[in-house]
Amino acid sequence: MKRIKDILGSNVMPSQTSCTNLISDTDQPYSLDKVKCPICDDRGIVLKGDIAYPCHCMQTKKLENQFRHARISRDLMKCRFDKFRFDFYSSELIDQNHRDGAVKALRAARGFVDECLQNPYGLGIVFTGPVGSGKTYLAACIANELMESDLKVLFIVVPDLLDELRATYKSELNELDLLDTARTIPILILDDLGAHNYTDWTRNRLYSIINYRLNEQLPTVITSNLSLDEMEDYIGLRTTSRIIQSSRIFRLTVQKDIRLQIYQEREGKK
Repeated sequence: MKRIKDILGSNVMPSQTSCTNLISDTDQPYSLDKVKCPICDDRGIVLKGDIAYPCHCMQTKKLENQFRHARISRDLMKCRFDKFRFDFYSSELIDQNHRDGAVKALRAARGFVDECLQNPYGLGIVFTGPVGSGKTYLAACIANELMESDLKVLFIVVPDLLDELRATYKSELNELDLLDTARTIPILILDDLGAHNYTDWTRNRLYSIINYRLNEQLPTVITSNLSLDEMEDYIGLRTTSRIIQSSRIFRLTVQKDIRLQIYQEREGKK
């Protein structure tokens, strides 16, 4: 059986590594704390005479429930396309490739959202690149945009998924519930598909998820610090081949970890 690099030839990308948040600290768009609505006192309706109207707080509660269901972290709820900062990718001519890659990735992420809103079936998207290059930020932007348009999204950090699958090893029902959700959710985001301690058992579970979604044409967003060759070595040729078949692949690179840039920017202001 041919290896991935033989199939793709010179298009195989070099080794890469994981995620980041591209914006400085800001207020969360949605609070998950339980605070009574001053208008309806958490009843969800407002009475005007004999007529009951839905309170505007119901939309906020709906979004909060979507974020809980999606399992996206509080920090990632802040990620938005319009806050994507190209200055992190350097404006110097020598680093133009970093910026060009970021432009293409951002454009692809926005395009992916538009496609999902028009058609729930289609190709997924893969972001690869070194640590602190913005992969998770773009994946979170996608999740937030889609949830705000009432699409169902599940955001899973791959190491956490593998830990949960191992924890359900002796409970077949719980394992099937978790796998079924990952297989069938309209939009699945697998964050940080990296060099973890994969076993044949966990590789088979990942294959089951990816293969099902490929066959049903359910789009998947993946971020990874692995090159395609490394991905093949860690999760297997079958799964890697299906990821390539079902996705558009974009690479993000930076000269300096964006987390470090944010830290230096924040400390410099003090």
